[in-house]
Amino acid sequence: MTHMRIKLVVAAVVLLSAAGYLAVAGIGRGWIYMLPVDQFLADSQYHSQRVRLTGIVSREELDASPGKATARFRIAGEKESLAVVYRGVLPDMFRADAEVIAEGRLDAKGTFVADTLMTKCASKYEARPANHPAATEQK
Repeated sequence: MTHMRIKLVVAAVVLLSAAGYLAVAGIGRGWIYMLPVDQFLADSQYHSQRVRLTGIVSREELDASPGKATARFRIAGEKESLAVVYRGVLPDMFRADAEVIAEGRLDAKGTFVADTLMTKCASKYEARPANHPAATEQK
């Protein structure tokens, strides 16, 4: 092999190795569990990990300030609830009784610190009943 061909082979091996490492590292860091509140609280293995919690915004202890871009609230499951602190832009549909997904981790005090907050609006996308006036309109 010529000197130039050896350099090309070494460069290709280095590039492929780097790309492989980045792919594996990205997949490992991008893996986030999505859990209901009750399951998260029942299983302490998730308490030290970054997770996505799903639940309902409780009417209790709801303090949201869109102007300050902060919210303190409780996310409720079927049986239990958990205090959440979020700093960032609040979703338009954020309110009491809204179904939310909060992404973050549990702090040492037992409060879930979220850095991503999304609201779910399943009813907006559900099919209307056949007898609903808008479903029978012809345009």
